[in-house]
Amino acid sequence: MAIMKQLHELGGVPAEHAAEPDQKLAVVACMDARMDVYEILCLKTGDAHVIRNAGGVITDDVIRSLAVSQHKLGTRHIMLLHHTKCGMAGFDEEKFRDDLTATAGFSPEWSADGFDDVDLDVLQSVARIRANPFVPFKGWIGGYVYDVDTEEVRPAAPQRPQAC
Repeated sequence: MAIMKQLHELGGVPAEHAAEPDQKLAVVACMDARMDVYEILCLKTGDAHVIRNAGGVITDDVIRSLAVSQHKLGTRHIMLLHHTKCGMAGFDEEKFRDDLTATAGFSPEWSADGFDDVDLDVLQSVARIRANPFVPFKGWIGGYVYDVDTEEVRPAAPQRPQAC
């Protein structure tokens, strides 16, 4: 606790922030360095829990974090934020697994979970959360895509067939 007091005195950490996010929001986002989640979503420190990994994938660990966030820290809303030009788009899972096996001498137990369509991946991620019994508060789960070129955020949408 002494370090937190010291950081507060230096102007680095507001003393009034609690572990419970002010907006009752948990955000699952890609770890891409081009995305400043707080800036993109106009959040301040203390507004939300932000959970990040490669591709913003809904892994067991993300479910664990969402369960803690909801059960112990009061979040009620979930936002998924993926982005265009993601390194996980078109990801060659088999080659990656082969490379890891060659390096480590054995294959990982987890999947990297690449995808071909960012919108479809967001919608599938929303469905994974909705189907999970450990994440009980499902009233608002939003799926969005951040465009790294235009810096705009839009709702994820299923691909529509082209008109004749």
